[in-house]
Amino acid sequence: MNHNDSGSAAQLPPNLALQSIEAHPLEFTGSGGEYFRVWIVNVLLGILTLGFYTPWARRRTAQYFYDHSMVAGSPLEFTAQQRKMVMGFVMLVLLTVAYNIAAESGQDTAVALFLLAGAVLAPFIWASAMRFRLGATRWRGLRLQFTASWREVYTASWPVFALALVWMAVVFGLQALAPEVAQAAPAVAGEKVRKSLPAFTAPMGALLALGLVLSLLCIIRLEYNYKSLLVLRAHLGTEPGRWKPVYMDFVKIWLATVAVFIVSALAMGALLAALAGGSFALFAGQTQRMGLWLVVVIFVAIVGGIFLLLLASAPARAYREARMFQLMWSNVGVSQVARFKCQLGTGRYVLLRLKNMLLTLLTLGLYRPFARVSEYRMRFESVTLHIKGGVDQIAGILVRQQQGGLGDALADAAGLDLIG
Repeated sequence: MNHNDSGSAAQLPPNLALQSIEAHPLEFTGSGGEYFRVWIVNVLLGILTLGFYTPWARRRTAQYFYDHSMVAGSPLEFTAQQRKMVMGFVMLVLLTVAYNIAAESGQDTAVALFLLAGAVLAPFIWASAMRFRLGATRWRGLRLQFTASWREVYTASWPVFALALVWMAVVFGLQALAPEVAQAAPAVAGEKVRKSLPAFTAPMGALLALGLVLSLLCIIRLEYNYKSLLVLRAHLGTEPGRWKPVYMDFVKIWLATVAVFIVSALAMGALLAALAGGSFALFAGQTQRMGLWLVVVIFVAIVGGIFLLLLASAPARAYREARMFQLMWSNVGVSQVARFKCQLGTGRYVLLRLKNMLLTLLTLGLYRPFARVSEYRMRFESVTLHIKGGVDQIAGILVRQQQGGLGDALADAAGLDLIG
């Protein structure tokens, strides 16, 4: 899936290769204060409508960020129809309610069918979402499209089914490796026989560890397959995407992310241990109050440990997000027409995420819109678009090519998305 599709590039003028390359840094013109007004209205209406305002809130949010995202001097456009977003939300709510009813009423067969259908339909749902997302995006009159066939989508989804097979094998393997447990004889007639839990052996631990490793590799492969398929089968006008990353690039980022998480968790654990130890030392002389203080310290340690574990994952998540963004936007392009270059600083992005988390906690969530805008701005403005030839020339050529597609024009006029 890492091949380049350059069939449409032949339609471009033959002298395009002789054109100079222009660099256009991307620019975001929005602000936290402006987005706060959009965000607070979405939150209040969401509360008043018990969440049913969600599709309208998502559309307003998308339109705000698109309208302020300038690509080569022109903003992006979000043209999704509200009716489609509402219908999708209602269907999701109905399916969730039906699943919860089946689970709470003990209908195990129905729950199993829901889970099986979810696994089978997951690739279909992902591809439909990508078609909707790209089909609702415009730039200078050019529509984005996701043209992957259903066969390509399900072929790229093989790690989903491999993951299910891995854990089926792990479950059966654990059952086979579990030692037989003898039942203790009842001391009194009529007493229920008590069964002890099977011992956890080293082979069982090795099998479980192998399952976790294979699961991680499947997840990484699924992410790689989906991202590569999305880029290669995305079209701007009639020009396909270009993709360079390989699977091992994703594996390296994930391994580095795990290392960052371990280091962060150890640092947070050492900090918590130092604080707890200092507290014990401070109150060691007050023996009459030590019992109550011990209970308080244990409670705070448990709550603080959970909170610090969440904080420890924040640098790792921000690190992975930044590294993946760098990899993607430094190695993708649009046919032979354009390419992107990303200069996002990983350390700066991690520090920004930590600062935003702290301010969001201190303001009880009110800083969230400012945090979202600052992170989006840092990512978006780290990318530079390099276009071969003038922007007006290339955009004009692609628009003329796009207008030649009668099917796409009819689909736009009818407000429909064609399914390939």
